[in-house]
Amino acid sequence: MNIIVVVNNPNDWKLDVPDVRVVSARQYLTDPSFSMMDKAKIFNLCRSYRYQANGYYVSLLAAARGHKPLPSVATIQDMKSQSLIRFVSDDLDELIQQSLGHIKSDEFLLSIYFGRNIAKRYEKLAQRLFGLFQAPFTQAHFEHNGKAWRLIQLKPIAASEIPDDHRQFAVEVTKDYFAGKKQSAPKRFVPRYDLAILHNPKEGDSPSDEKALQKFIRAAENLGIGADLITKEEYNSLAEYDALFIRETTNVNHHTFRFSRRAAAEGMVVIDDPESILRCTNKVYLAELLQHHEIPHPKTLIVHKDNVDKIVPELGLPVVLKQPDSAFSQGVVRVTTAAELDAAAERMLDKSDLIVAQQFMPTDFDWRIGIIDRKPLFACKYYMARRHWQIINRNEKGSRRFGGQETVPVELVPKSVMRNALAAANLVGDGLYGVDMKQVGAQSYVIEVNDNPSIDSGVEDMLLKDALYSRIMEVFLRRIEDRKRARKDYV
Repeated sequence: MNIIVVVNNPNDWKLDVPDVRVVSARQYLTDPSFSMMDKAKIFNLCRSYRYQANGYYVSLLAAARGHKPLPSVATIQDMKSQSLIRFVSDDLDELIQQSLGHIKSDEFLLSIYFGRNIAKRYEKLAQRLFGLFQAPFTQAHFEHNGKAWRLIQLKPIAASEIPDDHRQFAVEVTKDYFAGKKQSAPKRFVPRYDLAILHNPKEGDSPSDEKALQKFIRAAENLGIGADLITKEEYNSLAEYDALFIRETTNVNHHTFRFSRRAAAEGMVVIDDPESILRCTNKVYLAELLQHHEIPHPKTLIVHKDNVDKIVPELGLPVVLKQPDSAFSQGVVRVTTAAELDAAAERMLDKSDLIVAQQFMPTDFDWRIGIIDRKPLFACKYYMARRHWQIINRNEKGSRRFGGQETVPVELVPKSVMRNALAAANLVGDGLYGVDMKQVGAQSYVIEVNDNPSIDSGVEDMLLKDALYSRIMEVFLRRIEDRKRARKDYV
């Protein structure tokens, strides 16, 4: 693959790094040979990434040409976002205080060269910031407010601005980075495309167990896709892939959403896509969506502090209260008395201005209809845990008891269940969803649409076996190829 360093003026490039081509921004933007180049990594070291400046257009056109720019336009925009800077500062607070606690001044500038710093004590902080804001050379500005250090700004360092005493170090880390990503094990084949599978090996309620993850990898390889398991620490390698598959519980205020958003901005195929995460992880949105489109669902009330007194008259008791971002039966409670209702509602409304109250609809099991690309994939019955109203019974000590599962051929699912599940999922998008349903007699009701449905070995794949994993990977393959074709047609 071609490695191209783009600067404002090639005379400014003082780093002696072999096997790289250094060109001016104007040359990269205007020379037709670059637009025809098939594969290239573009390292954008222009002085400014200001909107519509040459540095901005280098990353923008690189993405359109199918090249892999660093930084991407998404990173450029992220570096300008003060709200995101504050979020990252909070997210990395413990590491920031540990790294900078010895500094006596009120300000500190951290130079980051491909995730490295010349001082070893700042190496971990530099790596984390590079993982979140991937630009070749950046400077992080920290301020101490009298109580703690805060990240307040990130900006690029142009090649011409590297201090003389940093230059040799910058050369070494640049050579290391240009050598390419390190593989933990050699590939058994040369893949046509690369897929990153984001997972958390420490997650208790992971959407897929280890056996299922390995089946996804094998299914991908059978289609010519190389699949790697990655964790949140490998954010800086994301742009090296063609697609992202999230197999970790998602949330908006979470690294899974940042991964999804970055992948989408890079033009990658991503499941779960950012819109699906936004829509599915908020039960207030889903309740309004189902109501607006008249999808059958249990009677529901969007609750705020001024209408708590309407819950009982409209929904009766017992009633189910849901925190908007609840998942895996957590943040969902059933209350049976007015006193329990008042206490639970007050507790939830302290966390969110809006919550969901829903008519309690007891059944022996919930349907889960798996859907991908607007087509049914699998169907399961999840039975309630013994002597409990949910499929998972958690006690105060954190232990869990599950009800049984039964996998059902999709063609044997009652028509109303399948019809309403597809209607609800299609309102969200064309990704991978698990639609939870209640069936009462001949009627069916949508409980919620999950963007990150469980797919565990021996459960959801009980009937389809390896074909279930192949069908999901076939969607990735088709979408990757469609995007490649569209990009070539554009160029």
